[in-house]
Amino acid sequence: MTRSTLASLSLALSVARATLAAPAATGFVSTSGTKFTLDGETFTVVGSNSYWVGLNGFTVDAMNTAFADIAAAGATTVRTWGFNEVTSSPGIPYYQSWSGSTPTVNNGTDGLENFDNVVSAAAANGLKLVVALTNNWADYGGMDVYTKQILGSSNDHDAFYTNEDIKTAYKDYINTFVSRYVDEPTIAAWELANEPRCKGSPGTSSGTCTTTTITDWISEISAYIKSIDSNHLVGVGDEGFFNDPGNPSYPYQGGEGIDFDANLAIATIDFGTFHAYPESWGQTADPQAWGVQWIADHATSQESAGKPVIIEEFGVTADQVTVYTAWLDEVVSSGLAGDLIWQAGSHLSAGDTADDGFAIFPDDPVYPLLQSHAEELKSRG
Repeated sequence: MTRSTLASLSLALSVARATLAAPAATGFVSTSGTKFTLDGETFTVVGSNSYWVGLNGFTVDAMNTAFADIAAAGATTVRTWGFNEVTSSPGIPYYQSWSGSTPTVNNGTDGLENFDNVVSAAAANGLKLVVALTNNWADYGGMDVYTKQILGSSNDHDAFYTNEDIKTAYKDYINTFVSRYVDEPTIAAWELANEPRCKGSPGTSSGTCTTTTITDWISEISAYIKSIDSNHLVGVGDEGFFNDPGNPSYPYQGGEGIDFDANLAIATIDFGTFHAYPESWGQTADPQAWGVQWIADHATSQESAGKPVIIEEFGVTADQVTVYTAWLDEVVSSGLAGDLIWQAGSHLSAGDTADDGFAIFPDDPVYPLLQSHAEELKSRG
């Protein structure tokens, strides 16, 4: 038997195992109190991020391999990007191109038809998708493409949240993208943005952006999504910063424009999201202990709001098994609704997928931890 034949059989078996192990994805994910539900039963949100699966020109076979690796860790859910804003041909799939201030959605094989393949591959592996619709950062375009193309390069990042022409352009994109998948149960939720803040990659802000600025935007855009899609959940996609001015810990101070509790209280936001990168946020004295408290504090907000909350990105670069064990134990014991690690990794025939120092491949020592955690989280009910 040739090596290629063995590889093909291995992929087929992985896909089959993942599909058999996964719950039947027949309905839409919903919420009941602080839990997610599917087909009348508790649905455990556990899994990974794979922003790259629809954006690096992967074949359907490669998408299936990547999703099979994630599913084999016990995952039910994958978070990914539903955006790529470009001003010239990038040579990879993109979803919207700009000519001056005029955007055009790409419906072709390297556009939304490519995202159709992402959805189909996720479904084939029994996975649900959480889809972010734009980015605070410059990776794959994001908010600053809107502000630069409509207002000019000198304008501030936070105009994305307040300028009426920009909001209209973003709503038009949402309408096209979201409407395409209104009846698709593989998608669990839409997210308004990846990590919205007052400042973006250029580090610019008008100086007038506050937590109220972004909370008002969240209210408006989430209500708009609900007006065209009543089937899917809506979340923010934020880092979960609290708004406690004067708190000695930077992620609690509200200075980035995020008020987690105020945003979670919005009627058209169905669940809360937060991230954990203590090293990047200056919490270097004891990242493990800081992260445990960060998770506990968001679990408290979950109970207060009566809505599910998930830690949908988290990462450290050192002592990962030890730190992640402590954090995931806190997820289980605190009652937090779920977790998605940043990020999944796969060894594909064309090479390894993106690795920013956080990627967890199937042969990584963290991978068995994810498997045992997924089983424990599911058994919690």
